[in-house]
Amino acid sequence: MSKKKVIISACLLGEYCRYDGKQKRVNAVLEAFKEYEIIPFCPEAPLFGTPRERISVVKVGEQEYIISDESKLDVTQKLRDEIEEFCSKNTEVDAIVLKSKSPSCGYKTTPILDERGEILYLGNGIAAAIFLKRYPKITLRNELEFS
Repeated sequence: MSKKKVIISACLLGEYCRYDGKQKRVNAVLEAFKEYEIIPFCPEAPLFGTPRERISVVKVGEQEYIISDESKLDVTQKLRDEIEEFCSKNTEVDAIVLKSKSPSCGYKTTPILDERGEILYLGNGIAAAIFLKRYPKITLRNELEFS
């Protein structure tokens, strides 16, 4: 019998993959899934390196885009492609834990900004939005639920 599988944001596992070159290890998450096969997930690091320019979710009209804060580059499609490729390689998963507030991973906790940089509301990062469609039977969680 194979182990259950869990996707966990890599920074929560202690990987130094955040935009600022740091990590956000949460031992309670590791403990909760110690019997699972852990699948680390970070769509930003392989594309943009670590450390890197910070990105944000920006709403323009009815669409949300992932925009780099300083250079104002639209990186939405690059991230979408990276996340979709990850999903196609990881079709069978039993649980998902994502980093709160992240423009990539945040679930209901990510600041969605207007074009001036003002917070409109809290929503989903791009990976959380894609995961909700790709893994409809799995409840997304974040590290705040474990502390």
